[in-house]
Amino acid sequence: MKDIRTFSPVVAFAIVSFCLGELGDGLNIFQGIYLVNLGWNESAIGIALSLMGFTALIVQTYAGDIIDKTAMDRRQLLSVASLITACSAMAVLFVREGNEDHILMYVTKIVEGIASSFIGPCLAALTLASFGPDKFDHIMASNVLWGHIGSSASAVLAGAAAYFFYPNIKYCFFVIGFAALFAILFIQFLPQGDQLMGRGFHGSSQEADNTINQMSDDIESRKVTSSQAASYLSVLSEPKTLVLCMTGFFYHFANANVLLVLGELMSIDNSDEGDDDETNHDENGATSRSAIPLIAGAILLAQVTMSVATVLGGKLTERGIGRKPLFVAGLAILPIRCALIIYWKDAGKSYLLSTQILDGLSGGFLGLLHPYLVADITFGSGRFNLIMGLTASCFGLGATMSNFFGQMMVEKMDHVASLSGSLFISFIPIATFMFFMPETFKTRGKKLDSDSDSDYILTN
Repeated sequence: MKDIRTFSPVVAFAIVSFCLGELGDGLNIFQGIYLVNLGWNESAIGIALSLMGFTALIVQTYAGDIIDKTAMDRRQLLSVASLITACSAMAVLFVREGNEDHILMYVTKIVEGIASSFIGPCLAALTLASFGPDKFDHIMASNVLWGHIGSSASAVLAGAAAYFFYPNIKYCFFVIGFAALFAILFIQFLPQGDQLMGRGFHGSSQEADNTINQMSDDIESRKVTSSQAASYLSVLSEPKTLVLCMTGFFYHFANANVLLVLGELMSIDNSDEGDDDETNHDENGATSRSAIPLIAGAILLAQVTMSVATVLGGKLTERGIGRKPLFVAGLAILPIRCALIIYWKDAGKSYLLSTQILDGLSGGFLGLLHPYLVADITFGSGRFNLIMGLTASCFGLGATMSNFFGQMMVEKMDHVASLSGSLFISFIPIATFMFFMPETFKTRGKKLDSDSDSDYILTN
């Protein structure tokens, strides 16, 4: 196949990551605002927006396994997933005024959850396939950074459209459509890479500066390798995989509800100021125009801070700082954030909003190190994307349970009790990772390179 690339693959990956970052979660928070303005009640909105998360929770592990084993060009799979995700997210434009069209939103959110589950693993697989295990960290850091920048741009563009066209905020959703179109356009410029390397096999990595063409005898020499993936049992029972799953579960169990409580506290603060023009909601319960910049600003602040944390984490990794101290640092930020929100709960919205900086730092470190750790643990097993999906599912399960139980505590007790619960739980992932996860830096691929008995059981 002729090489159609006209610029560096590093640049192509950056552009695609930027566009996929703009695609993000389908601007769920703005969808919620739009549906409220149409007359939907809170419970119906909660069900609609939760369905995407629940679906992704179930599908992500299977999506990773499919991406591992597929003979299809992963670029095509990524294009299809991006297109379906965007179309599903933009289906909100067809919802009629009034508390109607629930089935339309519920079905499209399920479809969006399925399609979006393929995007992250596909991009990670293409990165590993194109650059190999040695350059994976550097390129993945760039991908994550540009993803955060894309999310920041999405928040700014969507917020600006919603503000200037208010109350017709539906125009902000065209950001999703344009992001998907540009993503699909530039995905075609990504190298396909070594298909087997992309699932975490040892093999001859196709460097990004070389052509896509592979010698037929080289392909034949790797056919045996493709049938020797580690068994599911041996990979899923790997102690480091279990520790990462448990750590991520408890971190998100503690963390996800904090943003909801923060938003509620900021809303209470606004409502006490007594100026109708500055409140978050109008007399009909719809979000006011003045609240939109605050919402976009909260998203932007977290994404900008995540970008800074990603750059910092990438630089520290390049200087030889291991995974463990950086990951623990990201985990340790959460209890500090919870304590500050409790302390500043009556101090005003500017103090509360500033705690999003800590959320960005924590999320930036953990988001960067997650694929690093999975690659360290699984490379050579042929199950890289399976474990990427499994860990993402565990993280999502923690977040879902956090929102449910956290809001239950708010309803039965109060905001401080809910935050105190998150504060207490946040120490569990710190202890779990510190005491049970060994350092994995510079161990990538050594498991199957060793002449000793492999920790993985190979299967056909």
